[in-house]
Amino acid sequence: MRDVRVVLIGGTSNVGKSTVAQAVAERLGFACLSTDALARHPGRPWRTSEGEVPAHVAEHYGSLTVNDLITSVLDHYDRLWPRIEELITTRAVEDRGSAGLVLEGSALWPVRVARLQVPHTAAVWLSTDDSVVRSRVHAAGSYETATAAERILMDKFLARTERYQALMIEAVGRLGLDRIDAGDGQSAGELADMVLAAVDAQTAPGRASNDR
Repeated sequence: MRDVRVVLIGGTSNVGKSTVAQAVAERLGFACLSTDALARHPGRPWRTSEGEVPAHVAEHYGSLTVNDLITSVLDHYDRLWPRIEELITTRAVEDRGSAGLVLEGSALWPVRVARLQVPHTAAVWLSTDDSVVRSRVHAAGSYETATAAERILMDKFLARTERYQALMIEAVGRLGLDRIDAGDGQSAGELADMVLAAVDAQTAPGRASNDR
């Protein structure tokens, strides 16, 4: 593989970014980090083994329209971007004796990544059919046994997630960036192979050639 120090993996929530990123990191001997670790916004609106949905999370999804939810999360990513760019830049130019980085997260918005002028950096976005994301969210939130109020929050989260993916796919296509369909039943290992093949062909973050 060419001399890459940072691999960025973007995509909507529940598309499989974390699992694929970990597989890529293991192949490369890199560290693996999520942009959620820098700042989460505001969390997923369903009960987990750790407890109930926090009140502020329930209010966020319950009170805002889908358009408002998209605006809110994209504004959050705008505020977070300087920290992400600093992290990418630092890890890309570190001494070769240190481990590289696989960074995954929805905060890796295509328009911002396309503007990066950082060496040794590659980027790929994952997408999948909305039905796959819906199935994963329903399973995680125990949708079948959830209350009507809990289902409303999950439905709103899904609507925002699907809208985000549609906007992301449009931006990736318009900018000529690399996107991989993660919904064809591939294993994490197979998707990691596809990510690494795309990374190896890139000459700029997300692009296989500068004239695309």
